[in-house]
Amino acid sequence: MNTVLVVEDGLTDMEIISSYLQLAGYSVITANSGEDAHKKLTKNKPDIILLDVILPGKSGFEICRDLKKNPNTSKIPVVFCSTKNTDVDKMWGDMLGADAYISKPVDRDELTKVLQKLKK
Repeated sequence: MNTVLVVEDGLTDMEIISSYLQLAGYSVITANSGEDAHKKLTKNKPDIILLDVILPGKSGFEICRDLKKNPNTSKIPVVFCSTKNTDVDKMWGDMLGADAYISKPVDRDELTKVLQKLKK
């Protein structure tokens, strides 16, 4: 598991998450919307997808549902990374097939541990 697609529309969060991932040895592909993520997924197959919930266009929840229904992307682990961190939000993520849910602001150690757990 070497490549992570980060779908995040906030520039600061994108930079922080990307730097944490790069320091942990991952290659990072970035997208700032569901549409942008879809374009990147047609060109690259990441090993994991880090997904914000609140995005322009489709929400992260909708994107996760679409990814998990598509045979080409259904096996890619999805990790939500969001300020929406209530138990209900986490329950929705779980129901839609997300593999983990991280709250913002992102803790570098927590992010690394979640990715290590998802490595196969």
